[in-house]
Amino acid sequence: MKSKGNGTVPQCVSNLLKIVRGEIPYDRLKGIDPTLIDRPSAIANPMLVADAKWLIDTYEPRANLTDAKMEALLADEGDFALVTNAEITE
Repeated sequence: MKSKGNGTVPQCVSNLLKIVRGEIPYDRLKGIDPTLIDRPSAIANPMLVADAKWLIDTYEPRANLTDAKMEALLADEGDFALVTNAEITE
């Protein structure tokens, strides 16, 4: 994220985790990898957590992702959420 004139750290972390990789025209690596969406949760969970940690470490230096996990909202329908905790490092 930008070094000055940016939003709050929690908002920036939230925004980063909502971006799908490839949708930002001049920064195609920013965002969560969309290929993880269609995988079984047992396989996708550790990969998604690692991807989220890399994303926050790379694009938001003011935060450190301390915890991330997938939580089943409606597992029968394939509805999952990425639940994260981040600490502000600045």
